[in-house]
Amino acid sequence: MSIKVRYSIIIPMYNEEAVIQETYRRIKKVMGTTGEPYELLFVNDGSTDNCAQMIEEYSYWDESVKLIDLSRNFGHQIAITAGMDYALGDAVVIIDADLQDPPELILDMIAEWKLGYEVVYAKRIKRKGESLFKKWTASTFYRILRYCTDISIPVDTGDFRLIDRKVCDELKRLPEKNRFVRGLVSWVGFRQKAIEYERDERLAGETKYPLKRMIKLSLDGITSFSYKPLKLAGILGGLLSVSGFLYLMYVVYLALFTDEAVKGWASVIGITLTFNGFVLIMLGILGEYVGRIYDETKGRPLYIVQEFYGGKRQADADYRNSQWQQVPQEKEAYSDENPQSRYTGGGPGHTVSARH
Repeated sequence: MSIKVRYSIIIPMYNEEAVIQETYRRIKKVMGTTGEPYELLFVNDGSTDNCAQMIEEYSYWDESVKLIDLSRNFGHQIAITAGMDYALGDAVVIIDADLQDPPELILDMIAEWKLGYEVVYAKRIKRKGESLFKKWTASTFYRILRYCTDISIPVDTGDFRLIDRKVCDELKRLPEKNRFVRGLVSWVGFRQKAIEYERDERLAGETKYPLKRMIKLSLDGITSFSYKPLKLAGILGGLLSVSGFLYLMYVVYLALFTDEAVKGWASVIGITLTFNGFVLIMLGILGEYVGRIYDETKGRPLYIVQEFYGGKRQADADYRNSQWQQVPQEKEAYSDENPQSRYTGGGPGHTVSARH
């Protein structure tokens, strides 16, 4: 008889070979003090180093370790989503593998959860080992996001948090492709509480959020929860149009009722270029929204799992594979045309929809 999992720890990882052994050791030590059943869900987001092989080896002798091996790099937010789809615990914790977020804080989160809070998130009061530019851009983004959205998304928070099982189940019902998980957690509501902490330096390796990915995440956050950029573009466009019309009336007045020659054609050209540039900016903003609509209409799964290691699901998969080989005449019952064949954790290359 299987033991019900109390806590699920989701650990997305991408090229974290240098730190993953210490990550496993510290999280294992922390969760061991709870005295309750737990699982460690490592999500390999297309790593090219040996971190996935290391976790696979751990899963052979540690039944709490499970590896969700994605077929390629789908992105940090999608890796978190995959972990939530596979999590079995009554409480689900999300923590990055780089150890900038201290695993020891999980115990404080569990204590608050037991008091009745469905979401317990970690709020950074200090960020060690990060450049002034990184700190400034992060601070600016969170405050712009808070201004743009109609829901309360806490500032200075990442994805390090604990969520209750019912919150996790609600998040699994949200199908959008360009995901901003911390915003979605705020959107679903429930009782939430912050725990303040100082974020440590990365223990080893390099950051997996360069400027390009930070901009992508920022755009996903703003466009997923606000259409104020479209409204702002419309307002500014209207103001510029009125200004241009008034200037045109001034030029006509000078031409018809005075002998003064119309001067400043260089400034007119400059104003025209400014207006044209603003039009292109508005088209770019509109394109961000249209592009995300296009992503939603394609209907592709959020991710593909090529292998799942550890736990009862692996045993079930092995059993199904053995049944497949023993009864070849029934293969058609497991074809892609049969939706019941889309079980999670299928064999290599098997497409797994993120919504099961």
